[in-house]
Order: sequence, then structure tokens, then C-alpha cells
Amino acid sequence: MKRGFYTIMTAQFFSSLADNALFVAAIELLRNRHAPEWQSAALVPLFALFYVVLAPFVGAFADARPKGQVMFISNAIKVAGCLLMLVGVHPLLAYTLVGLGAAGYSPAKYGILTELLPPSQLVKANGWIEGLTIASIILGVLLGGQLVAPWVSSRLLAIDLPGLHTGIHHPAEAAIGALMVVYALAAWFNTRIPLTGVTPRAMPRNPLALLPDFWRCNSRLWRDHLGQISLSTTTLFWGVSGNLRYIVLAWAGAALGYSTTQASSLVGVVALGTAVGAVVASMRMRLDQATRVMPLGIAMGVLVILMNFIDNVWVAAPFLVLLGGLGGFLVVPMNALLQHRGHNLMGAGRSIAVQNFNEQACILILGALYSFSTAAGLSAFAAITIFGLVVAGFMWVIMKWHQHNLRHHPHELERLMEIARRDDLHG
Repeated sequence: MKRGFYTIMTAQFFSSLADNALFVAAIELLRNRHAPEWQSAALVPLFALFYVVLAPFVGAFADARPKGQVMFISNAIKVAGCLLMLVGVHPLLAYTLVGLGAAGYSPAKYGILTELLPPSQLVKANGWIEGLTIASIILGVLLGGQLVAPWVSSRLLAIDLPGLHTGIHHPAEAAIGALMVVYALAAWFNTRIPLTGVTPRAMPRNPLALLPDFWRCNSRLWRDHLGQISLSTTTLFWGVSGNLRYIVLAWAGAALGYSTTQASSLVGVVALGTAVGAVVASMRMRLDQATRVMPLGIAMGVLVILMNFIDNVWVAAPFLVLLGGLGGFLVVPMNALLQHRGHNLMGAGRSIAVQNFNEQACILILGALYSFSTAAGLSAFAAITIFGLVVAGFMWVIMKWHQHNLRHHPHELERLMEIARRDDLHG
């Protein structure tokens, strides 16, 4: 791997670590204020809101300037969101601003991979970035759970800076203040990312001119016979995974009687399995083999439903590792294939923006449905059943779609696979 790759990985790790710890801290902040349960569930779709709304613009913004600079600006926005939580702005609104920073960060962090590396290293690179991202989810959720725990929060609240009155009086607020330091560390690493040598693509003077360009890019990826399969798979995977993070917290409280701190460890267990699956996929899979992993999506949906029959943590832990492992092995090669097709069709930043739009729209829609259902009295067990059926059913449809393409467009698919096998045809 090139020198700058590891700097990118480090910056991504700390930024994602803080994102996931902040999710737990925001839930605890809402619970401390006795907010209704649907508001905690609404954190997931609101974080995805700006991914969807600004999708036509963030990809072009990422392509218009050095991506390390874009990542720095995005982390600064996340810090601003944390500050708003601490000064009394409603956590849902402040967390939405953090989602704005994440929406700007994503096209840059993924897009820079295709600028820096050839196709033969994209699966390995995605294994690294997904593995580290999942590791940051594990550690971030655990960190958030521990920061709001009495034994850590009491020490944070005891910190007294001479001449500075912070106004922080609650464990969740102390946790958010600590996480601002982690975001600042990620921002420092952003400044160390080297230039890739790729010529920036200037944004138009009228930002609205990007709308038709974005929809053309979106249509091109959905019409591509490999892009449509990888995009639909990753859209479904992240749509469900994004909400499963909260559902596992709710399930652990309902099935095991866990507190926020205890339940956060089980979210970390799922992420641990995903990290293992991601690493194994990066070592075993090639770009032209990505479509072979689709049956794992159906198995993953079945396992989600089986969670309803578990009420013992010693059974739950290995079960959740297996569930996460299937997801990690599924998403890494599909994500790499999607990046490769997008880079060839429209450029890295725009491609990632299209990907984010579809994936985050799925998170937003499913999350909104779950929030409304929670407000209407839907139990965590019923939600898990619905999510499992959605995963298994839609993955079956995607597999049938790919089989249809193989029958009706065999020469086109072979041509696209040949491009995926050769570094000299990349981009």
C-alpha cells in the first residue's frame, strides 16, 4: 500500500470511533431527559438525512478539492454538532448536524482510495477500511457505553479547568465533551493526508446545476449490469445494518434486561464479527468474484429472525459474532465492485455520493418506519422479525436479478468482469 493509505486509515478510525461513541452518548442524553423512546430510535434516520438531501452536492465537493481538506472540514462540522448538544440545543437537531459532517466525509474517505490505488488492491483496501471502520464501531460503541457509566463519568465530571466553566453536569454531557477531543485528533490526521496527484474537478458556479448531473450518475450506475447488483446489495446491507445497531440495543434491554452500558457491548460483538468477515473477505476474494457472496445475505436475514429465540448472553455473543461475520464477508467485495464500477463510469467522489444517497435513503426510510412503529407500540422482537424478512426477501430478489442479467447480457457482463480483472483498464 502507498504511504498515504495508512494516514487515511488512521484518520478514518478516529473519526468513526467518535461517531459511534457519540451515538451511545446521545441515546443516554435523551434518556436522562426522559425523552420518549421514539426519539432515541430517530437518531438513526436523522443522522442519514443530510446524506440523502446533499447527495447531489457532496460528491462534487469532494472531487473539487483535495480530499484530506474535505475530511478536515467535515470533522469540524461534527465538533460543532457536539458543541450544540452541550449548549442545550435538542440532541436530535445537534446530532443531525453531526450527520452533515459525516455526509461530507464519506465521499472523500472512499473516493481517495480509487485515486490512490489500482483495482487489484481495491478489495484489500476495502478490507482494511471496512475492518478498521468496524473496529472503530466496536471500540466506539464500547467507549460510548463506558463514558456514560458512573465510574468513568464521575471522573470526567470531576475535571476542573481553572478559569473555565463548562456547564457540564451530567454523564452524557461529559462523554460528549471527551469525544470532541477524539474528533480533533482525527482532524489533525486529516491535515497529514498527502495529495494524490489527481486533478480536481471544479464545481459549477450554480450548485443547482449539479442536480441533473447527479441524477445522470445515479441512473448510469443503476443501468450498469454490475453496478446495479452491487449497489442494490450494499444499499440493502447498510440500510438494515444502520438500524440494527439501535435495534440490538433495544433487544438487549428487552430480552436480557441490559442497561445502555451493558447493551453497547453486544453491538460491539456484532461489529467484531463484521470485522473478522471483512478481513477474511479481503484475503480470500477478488473483485471479479464479488457476486458469489450474495447467498450470504439470505443467511444473514434468517439469523436476524432467530435472534428472537435467544435470551441468554452466552448464546447471544457467538450468535451475534456469526451474524456480523456473514455481513462483513458480504459487503467488502460488493463495496469494492461498486467503487470500481462507479470510478469507471463517473469518477470517485460522484460515485460514492450516489452510493451514499441510496444506502442512506434506505437507512432513513427503514429508520423512520421503525421510529413510527416504536411510537405506535411495536416491540423490539417484532422489529427484528420484520428486518430479517426484509434482508432475506430482498437478497433473494437481487440474486434473481443477477441471474436474469447473466442469461440476457452474458457478453456485456464478461466485458465488465475483464475490466475488473485488469489494472490497466481501470478508469
